Amino acid sequence: MSIRSIDPNFHVTGQIKPSQVDEIARLGYTTVICMRPDNEGFLQPSFTEVADAAQSAGLEAHYLPVVPGSMPLDQATQLKHLLSKQTGPILAYCASGQRCAAVYDLAKRTP
Repeated sequence: MSIRSIDPNFHVTGQIKPSQVDEIARLGYTTVICMRPDNEGFLQPSFTEVADAAQSAGLEAHYLPVVPGSMPLDQATQLKHLLSKQTGPILAYCASGQRCAAVYDLAKRTP
């Protein structure tokens, strides 16, 4: 897992596995956000699998799938809403973290 900081409370990474969620909680994250559609990649765990592991670890989990190459205005609006309610660090993931960073940037520019 290669985590990249976008700002002090928002970090991105590539696909996570349910077995990594306890480590994510130990690192201090309070929320995980999946921006990768289910079944996008070979052997990709479903959001439900990750969300179940997150719940067991005491983390919130949210599903904001972004199709590669799309203009994710709805997801940016939803992310902006989530960001306004969070009090701890967020780890967002997709295939590489790039979509997460792009949606975050769009959310920060959305009125």
